[in-house]
Amino acid sequence: MTTILAVRRGNEVVVAGDGQVSVGQTVMKGTARKVRRLSPGGREVVVGFAGSTADAFTLLERLERKLESAPGQLQRACVELAKDWRTDKYLRNLEAMLIVTDGAQVYVVTGAGDVLEPEHDVAAIGSGGNFALAAARGLMETDLDAETVARRAMAIAADICVYTNANLVVERIAA
Repeated sequence: MTTILAVRRGNEVVVAGDGQVSVGQTVMKGTARKVRRLSPGGREVVVGFAGSTADAFTLLERLERKLESAPGQLQRACVELAKDWRTDKYLRNLEAMLIVTDGAQVYVVTGAGDVLEPEHDVAAIGSGGNFALAAARGLMETDLDAETVARRAMAIAADICVYTNANLVVERIAA
């Protein structure tokens, strides 16, 4: 399990992910990197994933191909991925969720076929996602920058969720 959080302030998006990998009730690794940069077609995209790591990597590869075939069209690539994920016999069994951003747009992509644009400039997924989301939404009422909001919200989630730790990977991307 994990926690991934995206926060947008102005023309910048920060995606933060914790490093905990759990198998059942055992922490197998505390420093995993679940937030990654992709550069298909020269346009940078930041993706955070929660769920099965192997499944998430399969989806990241598919997303990269979708972005290469539709350069600069993040929404189209995410919708095409979600359609494939929902209808393909192999893909529909994958258990993961993605947060995808190019700095201008932020999407949550699920295996149920959802491509969701978050409200309030905050999105979160994973076992601690609701804790991080609630904390970030409260912190958005302040004048804190996106990275500070993300780091503080993730710290709150790590204090509450046993499947979330404080070893963060943080990526920033501007529109």
